[in-house]
Amino acid sequence: QVQLVESGGGLVQAGGSLRLSCAASRRTFSSYYMGWFRQAPGKEREFVAAISWSGGNTYYADSVKGRFTVSRDNAKITVYLQMNSLKPEDTAVYYCAAAETPPGSKRVRSQGYDYWGQGTQVTVSS
Repeated sequence: QVQLVESGGGLVQAGGSLRLSCAASRRTFSSYYMGWFRQAPGKEREFVAAISWSGGNTYYADSVKGRFTVSRDNAKITVYLQMNSLKPEDTAVYYCAAAETPPGSKRVRSQGYDYWGQGTQVTVSS
């Protein structure tokens, strides 16, 4: 079992930036595949970004590609989501997730992950 705690959310104007952090509770985090998802009111949870255990492979939803960057620091057992050029449509609760084994094609689906954080709210005003 691993606990994940997100932080860094808040209110920002369109065009601004935020950096989300997700801290894990176990050192075995370094072997986990990590993902970020988001859920806006009235919508289903959607994939945002993912990163392999080494950080060597990253994946992004088309809607955030070029604006968001996912990274990790295994020494600090933390994964980050740098969000630039934010838009009102990025408003959502953002969740980090961990998979004990690489999810393969399921990396863009909630079912590909074993553990979830509680989420952090990101609100982008126009």
